[in-house]
Amino acid sequence: MNRIAVFPGSFDPMTIGHLALLNKASLLFDKIVVAIGINTGKKSFLPIDERKQRIINAVKGMPSIEVTTYDCLTTDLCHNIGAGFILRGIRDNSDFEYERKIADINRLIAPDIETVLLFADPEMATISSTMVRELAAFGKDISKYIV
Repeated sequence: MNRIAVFPGSFDPMTIGHLALLNKASLLFDKIVVAIGINTGKKSFLPIDERKQRIINAVKGMPSIEVTTYDCLTTDLCHNIGAGFILRGIRDNSDFEYERKIADINRLIAPDIETVLLFADPEMATISSTMVRELAAFGKDISKYIV
């Protein structure tokens, strides 16, 4: 039985923290699908096609990782592709509380899908897409934080 995980997010932009998490998770799963959520009601930092291509380029040397976009519930995507796991990263307590609530809801609507939470490496714990977008808005160089 293949262990397939979906790693959902907006990845706007994908950070080096996301990539570090994928490196860890690739040891646990046979296949990981990086799933970029499409939210047409939200103004994006990067166009979805650019986000997807950047992620594809970043994981080029990782054959067990695929990249897709989706516009449904994450649990529905999991069912559609045969994934039994949702992969999420935790940087701090507030992430944990937020992710626990989502995992609880997902468990109610799809008890066959388990959420796996991995902790960020300490040096990556402060890096977030939100932080990167904020730095970019003030003209700071963000190249060392994104893929």
